[in-house]
Amino acid sequence: MIPNLPAATELLPLLPELVLVGAAFALLMLDLFLDDRRRIVVHGLAVFALLGAAAMVVTGVGGHGTTLGGMFVRDTAADVLKVAVLVISAFSMFYIWPFLRARSLYRGEVGVLVLFATVGMMLLVSAGSLVMVYLGLELLALCSYALVAIDRDSPLASEAAIKYFVLGSLASGLLLYGMSLVYGATGALDLQRIASVIASGQGGTMLLTGVVFMLAGVAFKFGGAPFHMWLPDVYTGAPTPITLFIGSAPKLASFGMAYRLFEVGAGGLDDRWRLLVAVIAVASLALGNLAAMVQSNLKRMLAYSTVSHVGFLFMGIAGGGSQGFAAAMFYAISYSLMAVAAFGTIVVMSSRGFEADLIDDYRGLNARSPWLAGLILCVMASLAGLPPFLGFWAKLAVLKAALDGGMLWLAIVGIVFAVVGAFYYLRVVKAMYFDSPAPDAPPITSSRPLRTVFAVNALALLALGIAWNPVMAWCQRAFS
Repeated sequence: MIPNLPAATELLPLLPELVLVGAAFALLMLDLFLDDRRRIVVHGLAVFALLGAAAMVVTGVGGHGTTLGGMFVRDTAADVLKVAVLVISAFSMFYIWPFLRARSLYRGEVGVLVLFATVGMMLLVSAGSLVMVYLGLELLALCSYALVAIDRDSPLASEAAIKYFVLGSLASGLLLYGMSLVYGATGALDLQRIASVIASGQGGTMLLTGVVFMLAGVAFKFGGAPFHMWLPDVYTGAPTPITLFIGSAPKLASFGMAYRLFEVGAGGLDDRWRLLVAVIAVASLALGNLAAMVQSNLKRMLAYSTVSHVGFLFMGIAGGGSQGFAAAMFYAISYSLMAVAAFGTIVVMSSRGFEADLIDDYRGLNARSPWLAGLILCVMASLAGLPPFLGFWAKLAVLKAALDGGMLWLAIVGIVFAVVGAFYYLRVVKAMYFDSPAPDAPPITSSRPLRTVFAVNALALLALGIAWNPVMAWCQRAFS
């Protein structure tokens, strides 16, 4: 017997995702008929598809609702995260083209993989079922593995891709095992039904064990300690703009996954899961900041700083409640913008044969290019959490969420490590403004369009820091 298929009108909430999937398949076919000189057409159309899907979400095309038997949920929280994911993915594409093109690494499938990865992220933030969570997660993960290995002739990139694949598979196994335990304890895959079973007092030890395994899988996808072991090697080994992509937008998807699993699904559980999140936050803050302080490679330093930023994000989740998740969403959006700008710094400074991935490569930059040095100063100041930049308000929001959640001790730990973290960002500023330039420093050869994109990205951190209230209010409406 053929199962009943959903009517076309029932799929309207899925319209942005369907448009992206159709665009990805169309670009895959178009790429067959284009040579290397015309491959920018595929790249440009991929950017247009991402921005078009973002416009569809903003204007409410398709409307809110559930479909696929409750497996897919489109609500305000999903829309906010989808807009951020799509815009940041489009920003990433502007950095990807010039870098890979200059090194003869660009392939038509890069844009297609980014589109499919973005669809995976959108499915994650709209998941209404454990099945949809896993489907979105694996679509994102498989595309990310391929993107990391795009430079097939680089032993470092190949090693990074293999590590990412092996450890990512382990994390997916942990998550899947946790889901199986939750299903065994509740008899449900739908997150709303799981919440109903928990509210009735059923589940017991098996349910709590399943939630712990799911939390371990989510922490791995975030890159939180002690599940961060893949992150420094993958960030260092992948081509810089690929690192830029996998280090920014997927953090939003991971937050969406955490919200769906632990607030929508297991939100009725007692506060023990919040304590586990707080422990992961402290471990991430301590290990990430202390390891970043001793790095001389800028990409590796930013990788460990990502671990510390995950600690701050988890601090908001640990605070719990609508305000805690709103603060964590605000932090996820803010950090994704900062991560794009941070790795964009390396893309703008690099050229063929010079990767600009050492802190010493930035010595005396102010004497060579005061404008570029000023933009990088904005990026580092925002990452360090200095006012009036966006990073300051993001840190303040999650610290307040921890206090509101009755975790004063966690807020104090966050403040201490926020001060510690400022040290290694200011090392880059010190190198630019107070050190003498190296005599053999290569000229800055990045194109004007790339510098313009980077300037918009860096100055947005200042502009949004001054006008941060609308963004925070948007996040709060998502959970009201």
